[in-house]
Amino acid sequence: MMSILRRIAIPAFLSVGFVTPVASMTVVTAAHASEIKYVVNNIPVTSYDISRRGAFMKLQRRNGSASDAMIEQALQMSEIARLRINVTDKQVDDAYARFASGNKLQVAQLDQILAQSGVTKQHFKDYIRAQIGWNQALGARARAEGRMSEQDAVQRMLEKGGQKPTATEYMLQQVIFVVPASDRKSLMAKRKREAEAMRARFNGCSSTREFAKGLIDVTVRDLGRIVAPELPPEWEKPIKAAQPGQATPVRETDRGIEFIGICSTREVSDDRVARMVFQNEAADDGKVDELAKKYMDELRKNARIINR
Repeated sequence: MMSILRRIAIPAFLSVGFVTPVASMTVVTAAHASEIKYVVNNIPVTSYDISRRGAFMKLQRRNGSASDAMIEQALQMSEIARLRINVTDKQVDDAYARFASGNKLQVAQLDQILAQSGVTKQHFKDYIRAQIGWNQALGARARAEGRMSEQDAVQRMLEKGGQKPTATEYMLQQVIFVVPASDRKSLMAKRKREAEAMRARFNGCSSTREFAKGLIDVTVRDLGRIVAPELPPEWEKPIKAAQPGQATPVRETDRGIEFIGICSTREVSDDRVARMVFQNEAADDGKVDELAKKYMDELRKNARIINR
């Protein structure tokens, strides 16, 4: 059982309130009395949290300090809150389900394994939420620190013996069947059927708004031209699998039910593409790990960490 969860792979695209400031010196979590051991930028880290993380690390067969791991997660969550990064419950639940599927488990089986091992489903989901938000924070930092001119990127690629790359440029249109949060249980199935019916009629972006006229709470957005390296991770595969004039399969999002129409595509080769490709290659060369360590060291240096 321990080997099943050794692989922890939470995607980078992987709204809930963040941990609130300390109100008292004792916290009760899942019916377990727990002492606050650390306060990290007003986020409490309890003995119960540390115990759960220790069980999680054991399940991963990972060495290290559970206390340090929880302090690091609190630093991540503090930065995520500062940057106002919004990680929805659905993103977390979807990542949890993908992890179960990737390990050939039903969600209920994963729940049971986590409970029996002392990790608990909630602790793992808290970890997933932190990882999704932290990946977004890292992406923002990488874009801020790693921004280079397009000419610099082309020059570096030529110096390395490469040629200026090409990439597919997509003209896209987004269709959203809006479902208010309060009506998700009662309306989601109906809205999905409506979205499927409209998607089946889709044959190009010029007629989408005409199809949407008789439908309630349907939003059509022209997304403009997007180069392949800029595609949102959650939409990348279905967009690349579709042909011009086709649409992606519908998917449930925090806004309701959505699909993306591919209006047209073309191959482009310019300095902007070179910059994106070069930065992606730099990330693959380990620069992300280096950036993450630098970022975390900075957060630790500036944090207010109280040892209780």
